[in-house]
Amino acid sequence: MLAREAAWRRLHEPHDLLVIGGGVTGAAVLWEAARRGLRAVLVERGDFASGTSSRSSKLVHGGLRYLKEGKIGLTRESVRERQELLRDAPGLVDSIPFLMPHYRKRKPGRATLAAGLAIYDILAGSWQHRAVGREEALALVPSLDTDELEGAHCYLDATTDDARLVLRLIHEACLAGATAINYVEALVTAHDGAMSGALLRDRAGGGEVELHAKATIAATGAFADQLRGALGAAPRLRPLRGSHLILPDWRLPLAQSVAFEHPHDGRPVFAYPWQGRTLVGTTDLDHHRNLDDEPAITPAEVAYLVAAVRYQFPSPRIDSTDTIATYAGVRPVIDAGTGNPSSASRDHAVWNERGLVTITGGKLTTFRPMAMDALAAAAPQLPEFDRRLRPVFSRAPLPESPRLDETARRRLAGRYGGHASAVVDCAKSGELDAIDGTGILWAEFRWAAEHEAVVHLDDLLLRRTRLGLLTADGGERYFERIATICRPVLGWSDSRWTEEVEAYRVRWNEHYRVPEASQIPDWREYL
Repeated sequence: MLAREAAWRRLHEPHDLLVIGGGVTGAAVLWEAARRGLRAVLVERGDFASGTSSRSSKLVHGGLRYLKEGKIGLTRESVRERQELLRDAPGLVDSIPFLMPHYRKRKPGRATLAAGLAIYDILAGSWQHRAVGREEALALVPSLDTDELEGAHCYLDATTDDARLVLRLIHEACLAGATAINYVEALVTAHDGAMSGALLRDRAGGGEVELHAKATIAATGAFADQLRGALGAAPRLRPLRGSHLILPDWRLPLAQSVAFEHPHDGRPVFAYPWQGRTLVGTTDLDHHRNLDDEPAITPAEVAYLVAAVRYQFPSPRIDSTDTIATYAGVRPVIDAGTGNPSSASRDHAVWNERGLVTITGGKLTTFRPMAMDALAAAAPQLPEFDRRLRPVFSRAPLPESPRLDETARRRLAGRYGGHASAVVDCAKSGELDAIDGTGILWAEFRWAAEHEAVVHLDDLLLRRTRLGLLTADGGERYFERIATICRPVLGWSDSRWTEEVEAYRVRWNEHYRVPEASQIPDWREYL
């Protein structure tokens, strides 16, 4: 990834394609365009993956609930993409066992689960589910509610680090000749009601440049209507908020994921191990707040998720005070007028309006077909290119180091691809140690500061690494060592470091800390 100054200079050059939006879809469009020989540039007005693509449920899955809604095509596409990612990105996208318990007089029952999982595996081309009895279910997850438990079904899906997936796509695209730059806002310019170009404004370093690409693809997720609106198009999105709790693994230890229906409204909830912690989610609510304001969990959502945990895992007696951190993301869902947020379609849409191609909606799992659909819509304005699907990534070799076990080496290869060995090589003394049971290495901070366009401290703590989500103080206990590693590389003075720390504290307390217990409703209201 080029330094921001070098990337900014390249914006003055002619380009075939401008991609607006640095989430997973925009990153995938950039990667698919670059490896097909197109001169492509991506701009993101915040940090890469700073929107929904670092705030997902971290699952790469087909979505069993979409079968219930009759979305066979969406499920088939999703599970097949899951299989491709498991093959091409081990260490970044990994399979994870799921358990769905069934209870007397609770939905879904044994027969319904068996039928749904059979279809799920048939669509994926891999038979992976099985039924287990009550005793085996409790052996796999001892903290399950035992009252009227009959047994469970086990199956496989996949999990990922969503922000690192975005950065892997961007790194691969830049290696193929593309340019990506964060903290650059794109303002579309129009002539006679049609898009004529984009004014790019550097929000970090100052400066503006007018860029005229042959085609422009907007992959701005929940913000899609803003750019479309600048060209006079009517709104078509229904932003929905999904919020999550992160718990210490010792409070709710899980060797595998557990999927179940919430007793309040029957929507699916998951609890699963993620980076040495336990993640619980998700909610699904209309998001009526200003999209320019960073989303945060509400006290009512905390109570809703705590109720889910207490219902399915009564013995640990989890409370909101057990929470390490929270996060919320806004899903870009196409507005079809349905009343129930959970019934709104997760299909993606591509609109070619007045010279602007917009890709939005969809799921994390289906980023590759979404990218190819967007490129197909922009193809009449682009040089001829090969449209055949290719493997998502070339499988990266494991870095060599006697200090790292195979799990750590696999993790680095998945997250950093061909750069994994360089991450290891840049490490100073003690920097190949993992931090607080998370798997994150100190060397990753050094690599990010040197090579991953870090502009602010939250870029480091919330996206380049996930340390800010995995420690109860947002990672503040490690600030001294982070400063020792990163400040010389970033060139931050004492005053700049102080400013960054204060800004990060405010952000974390407002958007990632669990609300005060006095603000949270009684979780029993959601049973």
